[in-house]
Amino acid sequence: MIELERITKAFGKKQVLRGVNLSVGRGQSLVVIGGSGTGKSVLLKCILGLIQPDDGVIRLDGQDVREAPRDAFLARFGMLFQGGALFDSLPVWQNVAFRLLRGSLKRPRAEAREIALEKLRRVGLGEEVLDLYPAELSGGMQKRVSLARAIAADPEVIFFDEPTTGLDPIMAGVINQLIREIVTEMGATAITITHDMTSVRAIADQVAMLHDGRVQWAGSIAEMDTTSDPYVQQFIHGRAEGPIAALR
Repeated sequence: MIELERITKAFGKKQVLRGVNLSVGRGQSLVVIGGSGTGKSVLLKCILGLIQPDDGVIRLDGQDVREAPRDAFLARFGMLFQGGALFDSLPVWQNVAFRLLRGSLKRPRAEAREIALEKLRRVGLGEEVLDLYPAELSGGMQKRVSLARAIAADPEVIFFDEPTTGLDPIMAGVINQLIREIVTEMGATAITITHDMTSVRAIADQVAMLHDGRVQWAGSIAEMDTTSDPYVQQFIHGRAEGPIAALR
């Protein structure tokens, strides 16, 4: 469903992406791992068109994303941002229904509120939180609201940027399980960025490791555990010694 060919991106003299080739099948859950500064977030922004790559082609369903009508293109995506990124000044239901209250996806206000409630229930929250503000919620509840917002418009593709950052291990497990269940139920294609190997094993069908701006390795979860690639082995086991440390 998503194809990236020879994607490069530099910011001034800093080369972040150095020819990334990657594909994600329809309904597949891909997790992208790699150290800080390896280009994971830049890669997502390039797919969304928030950043234009210097070279290469990105296709969605075989169509060059540069040729797609912008509003219709973005309507196919949902996003769970790192840290939640909720709007402090809006109540929960308006955060969840943000896309449904404006633009090409606009719905009547009452309908948008009902959809927000439906999505909140899917992530384990009820109508008691509809009119609360983000500051009145715990970190785990805020993350659930962010997940409800990501799926509010029933997107075909969902991006998850560090979905368990700042959560305790139990809540992180709850969020991982919700993500896996929701992606499977919706039949959505998912790309997740994470450093958390527990999340990788809970969410991923396929894994790709970025290093030095390139895809160092890609394969299934089972293959990740058995690969002899020293970069992957160092990263997944959190070893201080190895080729990644040697390049710093």
